[in-house]
Amino acid sequence: MPPERTEVQVRPGVDSDLVALTDIYNHYVRETPITFDTAAFTAEERRPWLLSHPEDGPHRLMVATETASPGTSQRILGYATSSAFRPKPAYTTSVEVTVYVAPDAGRRGVGTLLYKALFEALAEEDVHRAYAGIAQPNEASTRLHERFGFRYVGTYREVGRKFGRYWDVAWYEKDL
Repeated sequence: MPPERTEVQVRPGVDSDLVALTDIYNHYVRETPITFDTAAFTAEERRPWLLSHPEDGPHRLMVATETASPGTSQRILGYATSSAFRPKPAYTTSVEVTVYVAPDAGRRGVGTLLYKALFEALAEEDVHRAYAGIAQPNEASTRLHERFGFRYVGTYREVGRKFGRYWDVAWYEKDL
């Protein structure tokens, strides 16, 4: 019997994605230093985050889904966001971007598809520059960002403490 063929599609995030997106994020909260959140969230606690990423404008949420065969439900493989860089008005043309992939969906190009769709959407917006903070070490994320034209601009040393140790965050920027 041949393996089941799957197709990955990227689309804007919607309310019905919230539980799956929260589950993906909570994996990184509980198991990795990739995010500096230290306590898992409920889906309702994450709702304001979801609502802060409408389908248009500079703050977007793109979701990668996989459909195994017609009639089956879509499985969420990951997501990418562009969010406010800082809250002050002069920063409105800068965004901070991030991508999270389900733990069993890595090395399939999902992050690449998500960023491609996100940056295509942002091309129509009044956004000048994107920034990404990458907790170190994280070679896969560094490679992804460099592949999309991000340039290294500096490192905040031992800026976050999680799992009983301090972590550096390398900062990257990209012209949009």
